Amino acid sequence: MHWIDDGLILSAKKYGENSVILQALTREHGRHAGLVRGGTGKRLRGILQSGNLVGLRWQGRLSEQLGNYAVEANNSAGALLFDQPLKLAAASAALSLLEKVLPERETHTSLFEASLLLIKNLSGGIEHWGPLFVRWELGLLTEMGYGLDLSECASTGIREDLVYVSPKSGRAVCAAAGFPYHDRLLGLPEFLVPETGRSVDRMMPQQILDGLHLTGYFIHKNLLPHYGNEALPARERFVFSLEQRFQTTE
Repeated sequence: MHWIDDGLILSAKKYGENSVILQALTREHGRHAGLVRGGTGKRLRGILQSGNLVGLRWQGRLSEQLGNYAVEANNSAGALLFDQPLKLAAASAALSLLEKVLPERETHTSLFEASLLLIKNLSGGIEHWGPLFVRWELGLLTEMGYGLDLSECASTGIREDLVYVSPKSGRAVCAAAGFPYHDRLLGLPEFLVPETGRSVDRMMPQQILDGLHLTGYFIHKNLLPHYGNEALPARERFVFSLEQRFQTTE
């Protein structure tokens, strides 16, 4: 059996003397692993970097086997972030999250495309990719069946003055309805409120952190329990680096 597909490299871990086990999010075959023989060699070492888009040919005797990958270079976005620590931390957080929570060999084409877009846009400024990262995590939650409803207030049905999110329902709450319970609700960054007209260029750093706190809460609540409530060290490092970055620029 064999197939050919594009793949976003999530990780490449050494196996034996000169091979690696490659984990990739593919367009049509989901998160899929394969053995790359000679993957530690000079020719493939630069290609098999997390965040790179590659061409993959998978072959195995049976579909449920690990199988072997033949890899062709495509786009080396991961390598471009190597000397930019904060952007590299963001890429690592996203890729490790995909590797952790996506079921193996389950197709998620829209998430594949969104992940490519995120990695590509990390080359820009944080005022652009910071909010995009938060929206990408919201998209991941939706793709996994745990999407948030930020369109209207869960208590009143109104669409104005939405400033909170219920940690129980994942629905937006307006200021008036939520104020008596504000200490038990999550903050809703303005850039996530539909039709606010807020310009990304005016995004406040704290709103990006609030967005990451919001998505992080529901990732830990709804996704990680399926994997033994394991931690997400790469994401934690990214959020910490972002907090340090904003503190030094204030």
